[in-house]
Amino acid sequence: MSTPVSLDEHSKPAAAQGSINISIAGCMDKTIGRKGLSEHLLGKYLTRAEPQLAKLKDNYRTGRLPLLTIPEDVADIEEAEAALARLSEGARLILFFGTGGSGLGGQTLAQLAGWNIPGSADAAQLGRPRTRFYDNLDARTLAGVLANLDFETTRFVVTSKSGGTTETLAQAITALSAVKAAGLESRIPELFLGITEEDKPGKTNGLRSLFAAHGIPMLAHHDGIGGRYSCLTNVGLLPALARGLDVRAVRQGAADVIRAMLAARHANDFAPAVSAAAAVALAKEKGVRLSVIMPYADRLGRLAHWYVQLWAESLGKRGEGTCPIAALGPLDQHSQLQFFMDGPAELWVTVLRVATAGSGPVVDPEMARLANADYMAGRTVGDIVAAQAAALPEALAQAGRPVRTIDIERLDERAMGAIFMHFMLETIIAGRMMDIDPFDQPAVELAKVLTRQRLDADA
Repeated sequence: MSTPVSLDEHSKPAAAQGSINISIAGCMDKTIGRKGLSEHLLGKYLTRAEPQLAKLKDNYRTGRLPLLTIPEDVADIEEAEAALARLSEGARLILFFGTGGSGLGGQTLAQLAGWNIPGSADAAQLGRPRTRFYDNLDARTLAGVLANLDFETTRFVVTSKSGGTTETLAQAITALSAVKAAGLESRIPELFLGITEEDKPGKTNGLRSLFAAHGIPMLAHHDGIGGRYSCLTNVGLLPALARGLDVRAVRQGAADVIRAMLAARHANDFAPAVSAAAAVALAKEKGVRLSVIMPYADRLGRLAHWYVQLWAESLGKRGEGTCPIAALGPLDQHSQLQFFMDGPAELWVTVLRVATAGSGPVVDPEMARLANADYMAGRTVGDIVAAQAAALPEALAQAGRPVRTIDIERLDERAMGAIFMHFMLETIIAGRMMDIDPFDQPAVELAKVLTRQRLDADA
C-alpha cells in the first residue's frame, strides 16, 4: 500500500532547527501538469523508501556507516586544528592538492568563507594565509605554479585516501622536487602535510611511503568514509579551518539532519527520503534524465560541483541514474535556462535560495529611471536576486518542468553541514531504492587502471 501524502507535506524542514526548508510541490502534477507526480505515484515511491530509511537508522545504531556518526566526533577536529597551526607558522599561502572528493568538499566549505570570490574576504581572513586549490592535473598550470611560488612561505596539503591517486602523486612529487631545487630540502617536514589512510597489511600506499621517507607529518584519512562523502571529515574541514570557519558548527548542522532521521516515523517525515523518492519516481515514471542544481549565491557555487560528483559517481551505474548539471543563478538564467525550459522535457531542477531581501547595495532611483529600469529603483541588490530566485521556479512550473526549492534562512556553517548531510543521505537512499551501491565507482577505477597501463607501456 502506498504511503498517503498530502500536498502540504511536500514541504519539509531539512533539519530539526528548521532553518532550511525543502519543497517538492513543484514536482507534483497539481502544479506542473502531466510531467509531474501524482499523489498516488509519489506515495508508491515513498513506500519503497521506507526500508531504506529503516536501514539508515540501523546503520547509525550499529556504526556500520560511519558517515552517520562522524558529526559526533571531536578528536579528529582537535588533531586537524593542531596540525594546521603547526603548518601555518610563517606561512602566507596554503596550497591544497587533491582531486575529486579530496578537493570539492573542502572547496565548498572554503567558498562559504569567501574563497575564490574576489573582494569578499573579511579582515580576519586577510590576516590568514591565502588558500589555493589545484584539483585538476594540467602540465602548464602546474609548471607555472611551481615556477612562481615563494617556497619559504608556501605550505602544501596533499590528500589521497588510497595514497595511489595518479594526479595527486604527480603533484606531490613535482612539488617536492621544486622545494628541493630551491634549497629547502631540510624544511620539507615543515612545509608539507598529508592526509591519507593508515598503514594496512598487504596494501600499498604510495603517498604514505613517499611522505614517510621525507619525514612529513600525516593525518589519518577516515577509513570508512571516502571521496565524495568525506566533506565532513578532516579532508573537508582542514580547508574550512584554514579559512577561519567554525567546523564544529558544520558538524552540528549535519547532526541536526541525523537527529531528524532518527525521529522520523516514516519516509514522508524525512526530507532526504522525500527528495530521493521524488528523484527516483521522476526518473522511472516521467523520463527525467538530467538533474540540475542551481544555487542563487556565489558562496554555493562549488556546492553545485560537489553535488555533481556525488550524484553522478554514486548513481550512474548499470544504465541507471540521472546526469547532474551544475548551474548558478542569476548567471545561468542567461546561459542555460533556455535549454532547461524549452529543450527536451527530461530534467528536473533544484533551486537553492538564500534569504537576501533587503541586503546589499541600493539601486539609485534617479539612475534607475535614466536607465529605463524604474522597476528596480530604490531596491537593494538582494531584493533583485530574491525576485529572480522566486520567479525562476514559477517559470519552470509554467513550462511543465519539475522543480524542487531549497530555502536557506541563514547561510552559515551549520546550514552548510545540514545541506551536505541532506544531499548525501538523499543520494544513499536513492541508490539503494534502485538497488545500486552508492559508495563504489567501478568505471572510475577502470580508467585509473588503463591510465597506468598506458604509462607503463610508454616507459
